[in-house]
Amino acid sequence: MRVNEKYSCLPAEEKGIHIINIRAIEDIGYVQHESTLLNSLSRNPDADCKYGLYFRDGKRKVDYILVYHYKKSSAGRTLTRRIHHNDSSARSTKQDQPLPGKGVHLEMVENEPHVDYHEDDKRFRREEYEGNLIEAGLELERDEDTKIHGVGFVKIHAPWNVLCREAEFLKLKMPTKKMYEINQTHGLLKKINSVIQKITEPIQPKVAEHKPQTVKRLSYAFSREKQHLFDLSDRDSFFDSKTRSTIVYEILKRTTCTKAKYSMGKGEGRKKETTLLNKRRKCGKYGITSLLANGVYSAAYPLHDGDYEGENVEPNDRKLLCEEWASYGVFYKYQPIDLVRKYFGEKIGLYFAWLGVYTQMLIPASIVGIIVFLYGCATVDENIPSMEMCDQRNNITMCPLCDRTCSYWKMSSACATARASHLFDNPATVFFSVFMALWAATFMEHWKRKQMRLNYRWDLTGFEEEEDHPRAEYEAKVLEKSLRREYKHKETDKEKLTWKDRFPAYLTNFVGIIFMVGLTFAIVFGVIIYRISTAAALAISSTPSGRSSVRVTVTATAVIINLVVIIILDEVYGCIARWLTQIEVPKTDKNFEERLIFKAFLLKFVNAYTPIFYVAFFKGRFVGRPGDYVYIFHSFRMEECAPGGCLMELCIQLSIIMLGKQLIQNNLFEIGIPKMKKFIRYMKLKRRRSLDHEEHMKKKQRYEVDYNLEPFAGLTPEYMEMIIQFGFVTLFVASFPLAPLFALLNNIIEIRLDAKKFVTELRRPVAVRAKDIGIWYNILRGIGKLAVIINAFVISFTSDFIPRLVYLYMYSENGTMHGFVNHTLSSFNVSDFQAGTAPNDPMDLGYEVQICRYKDYREPPWSENKYDISKDFWAVLAARLAFVIVFQNLVMFMSDFVDWIIPDIPKDISQQIHKEKVLMVEVFMREEQGKLQMLETWKDKDMKKGENCNSHSPKLSRSHSGSLSSCHLYPVDI
Repeated sequence: MRVNEKYSCLPAEEKGIHIINIRAIEDIGYVQHESTLLNSLSRNPDADCKYGLYFRDGKRKVDYILVYHYKKSSAGRTLTRRIHHNDSSARSTKQDQPLPGKGVHLEMVENEPHVDYHEDDKRFRREEYEGNLIEAGLELERDEDTKIHGVGFVKIHAPWNVLCREAEFLKLKMPTKKMYEINQTHGLLKKINSVIQKITEPIQPKVAEHKPQTVKRLSYAFSREKQHLFDLSDRDSFFDSKTRSTIVYEILKRTTCTKAKYSMGKGEGRKKETTLLNKRRKCGKYGITSLLANGVYSAAYPLHDGDYEGENVEPNDRKLLCEEWASYGVFYKYQPIDLVRKYFGEKIGLYFAWLGVYTQMLIPASIVGIIVFLYGCATVDENIPSMEMCDQRNNITMCPLCDRTCSYWKMSSACATARASHLFDNPATVFFSVFMALWAATFMEHWKRKQMRLNYRWDLTGFEEEEDHPRAEYEAKVLEKSLRREYKHKETDKEKLTWKDRFPAYLTNFVGIIFMVGLTFAIVFGVIIYRISTAAALAISSTPSGRSSVRVTVTATAVIINLVVIIILDEVYGCIARWLTQIEVPKTDKNFEERLIFKAFLLKFVNAYTPIFYVAFFKGRFVGRPGDYVYIFHSFRMEECAPGGCLMELCIQLSIIMLGKQLIQNNLFEIGIPKMKKFIRYMKLKRRRSLDHEEHMKKKQRYEVDYNLEPFAGLTPEYMEMIIQFGFVTLFVASFPLAPLFALLNNIIEIRLDAKKFVTELRRPVAVRAKDIGIWYNILRGIGKLAVIINAFVISFTSDFIPRLVYLYMYSENGTMHGFVNHTLSSFNVSDFQAGTAPNDPMDLGYEVQICRYKDYREPPWSENKYDISKDFWAVLAARLAFVIVFQNLVMFMSDFVDWIIPDIPKDISQQIHKEKVLMVEVFMREEQGKLQMLETWKDKDMKKGENCNSHSPKLSRSHSGSLSSCHLYPVDI
């Protein structure tokens, strides 16, 4: 059985030039006189087309690229086409209509091997889709003669009338002829601003878009009926490349394949016919997203403006961005946000603007954090509790840290830990926690004001996001549901997915998320077992140095294990979150993105912060006491905090995880993985080039170069790593005041790293309009509120701040901290050890121990209720809870006050927006007045002409109606 002869191949020796079979196209109404599919005739790139930036004529700009794969037969390419310059065969007029510059047709060869019917179906669907694009007004040009074998490119150009039509449909705001002056500051503020501009001039990027504006064009939603209002002096630049690609992408999304039956023959072909018809139906309702998902096209992307490096490179925005933004040498400069928005669109521009504001706001937080840390360093020698712990004359003997193998130990041996704890556990820490809570509120308000300024500058003040096109997967599910209804002969209205249709997906999501959270808890529990068992093993060490470094060794190795697990699970959870979102089948891309963000953030938040939560709030809380310890699996004792508290260990845990994630995951992965992928692609291309030296000598077209870049995967990973970092900076900042400093240093590199990736490593993304950062803002506000609560509990329960205050004001005899360490320690009679738990070497310290001490508030062994919780414990607990309530409410009130006192919209921007509305009303009023004047002029001329007609002879007067009608037949130019 043969495939329909219209699609058979040419002889093997005729290869190179490719055009589509006209006769096959005619059958589906493909060929048109007004706009047709152009094909590339020449192997050698024409210099006039600027190596792929323009069509072959060098005049029409390439706005978008569609890429597809095609299989080559054993003797040549899949559909080898041949040019006939002198075709003498008889054809109809329609059949003789050639593609521009290519008056050709295909010849059939009986013995040519047939291509796979799936590949033939994909080609047929491409032809249908491209025909519909032409009907939509786009102009196309195909190029299969490229350096990348088996890959074809379709270049798309949007002519002026299509751009105007779609700009009106999308309500794009475009600059009008009307210009107005921006309100400038006066007096002292003007002088201050001029001084600041002169000081900051060296750190300003050298781009025209970054210069302060004194005048601005009035913008208005584009309308073809009001083209005279807009500045159309240069039509080529009126719609920039970003806007053109956005318009083309909107057409690609809503343009569909036609439902056409593809005949395959009889017998076995009926099954294939049914398969192809089903595929055709799948293609029949959706646009480019479905075609990409089904492999009809392998990629779709707009082109970069040109090269960014090399000799004799023409100036372009990409090159300028590479020099003034995507370079580590300009790390100290401001970002050219307006140029970023011009090139990549508002959504990406807002991300980098937010990242810039966040990084700037980290500067004061870092300065205050350094001051708090230096205060701890300066007062460490004056800290009485740490001095008492380091004083060997106190001769405080501590109880063993483990059963049997561990012996008694001196508290003075923990001197270094106690002194280091003071660096982060001091009165300044409370002030810093309050400061960071207010800093988070100020940062959110500052960003809202910056966002409004950008909305004004980018003409987004009246922009409202319209409902997006349904996703291809959603439409497929709806189609499947409707077909089932039709099969059951049920009349239904417009189908949509209900909660009943999504219930299995919702259940899978719930179970999957619970399982992933449980897996995270299980891994943390496994690390706890590792810490306990390793500490017991190291305690058996015969060397004193080994025994003294047990706590440091166990803590460091456990944190490294946690870091590795977090990095691995981050990648796994990202993939699982995407899969869980896909099975939900959200209707629009926006819904899909929001649900994906929520799931990914939830899983990654739990993954990153569970080990830190354990150290902060659970470690050392459920240990028990000597003689009555709590055991895991009846073998391992729960681990205790150091004598100086768990805050130092929390600091180590937080710092290593934060720095490790930033260094390994955010930087090395972002640099190393793209470089590795690029190297692999380079080696593959080098292997192919060695097979064809002539192909290797040709210069690549722009679309070929961009095809080898990484596809843009969205902003979710970029936002996610910054949000997790924001959590590290705010949630546990009471234990690590230097967190803002390390975040600042990371972000300085991160901005340039992301910029370099967008400019040099990624295909150019489609520009997306957006007026805010979406759901990320709500997540940031939630983290800011949660940070107040967590820092209140860290200060109350993890640090010794509250026990010190209670001792100072309730128990101190002389109003000082002398005796605080002894007050926090309870006594234990070694004769009360359970059988088999006493130290094997009770004389390890050189003397016999009768009473050992442990950190807790319990009654002494000589009391009637020995080892019961003492009243001091309840006093400290009450103070801790009171502090949490007061701190939380006070800081929340202060944050809300900052939120209220700072207006969301700057006053000058509010005035400018009002001024724009007034000016726009004036423009339309003048236009209406002009129209009325024209109508009055036309009416006066009409009346004069009527009077002339009435003054004619009576014969003409009797035929007044006809005469008057004839008098009105004159052209009027309005």
